[in-house]
Amino acid sequence: MKEFDLNLLRVLVAVYDARSVSRAAQALGTSQPTVSTALGKLRRAFGEPLFVKTAFGVTPTARTHALAVSAREVLAQVETDLLPESAFDPTTTETCFTLALSDVGEMVFLPKLLARLRREAPGASVRSVAMPPEQTGVAMAAGDIDLAIGYFPDLDSAQFRQQRLFQHYFVCLLRADHPLTGERLTMEQFLGLGHAVIRAEGRSQEIFEKYLERHKIERRIVLHTPHFMSIPMIIGQSDLVVTLPHAIGQFFSRIGANVRIVEPPLPLPPIGLYQHWHRSYHHEPRNRWLRTLVAELFNEQTDEWPYPFRVLRA
Repeated sequence: MKEFDLNLLRVLVAVYDARSVSRAAQALGTSQPTVSTALGKLRRAFGEPLFVKTAFGVTPTARTHALAVSAREVLAQVETDLLPESAFDPTTTETCFTLALSDVGEMVFLPKLLARLRREAPGASVRSVAMPPEQTGVAMAAGDIDLAIGYFPDLDSAQFRQQRLFQHYFVCLLRADHPLTGERLTMEQFLGLGHAVIRAEGRSQEIFEKYLERHKIERRIVLHTPHFMSIPMIIGQSDLVVTLPHAIGQFFSRIGANVRIVEPPLPLPPIGLYQHWHRSYHHEPRNRWLRTLVAELFNEQTDEWPYPFRVLRA
């Protein structure tokens, strides 16, 4: 390993991404025999084959998955420390920024972000994705996701960096002409109502559910649903109550749905909203430009969804 050639790491990553020796050779601008020779050197260096031949190309072994993540970090560090930094020009780029967002996150972040990109990076596009937590981290390490924006409690390891943007709170949503007319529910009213519960892919609802569990608060659940967008129709035509992030509650009340927001009777914890990125891309000009833009657009001073009630501390 003392004489290990760092160029072999480029081959490892290229084959890992392409899952094919020939396609990796094309991506590297070299020949297939050269890539095969490099794979032989990698096999000898690590004492085991890193890829297994299949009918469709090659498949990485379990160890190769971890090596690919480390190899990306080493190569990124070499490029940062030793090579001249390539400039990122938003005015000419045709890149596609990939963001991990929940459906609520799309509503909060995408409109302003797309409007700014239209002015500063008119050739750029955005792809919004939603994945299970473990897949999100893997995709960020592979460079398939640029940023995860919102509430992502699983991205808390040393592999990831984060920046706080702002925090949001929970509100309750009732039918606009609900018999309960006050601006804040009492605990008795809260427990006496039937509840709709949202089990969406976004993780923010977990904060509310864990708070109830921790304080041993049980309410009468009438409906479980994985969707936010059906909620205003359901609440607007029933006596049910739902507890959700205040931005989406405000949105539903603004668009003329037959609903209104009321203050919950509990000092519920806030929802901390962050942008997360993998540390391998911390110095990448493209990623850094995007992070700077997000931080400028979304912070406590620029938040377009102010909480409408006095903040109760948990």
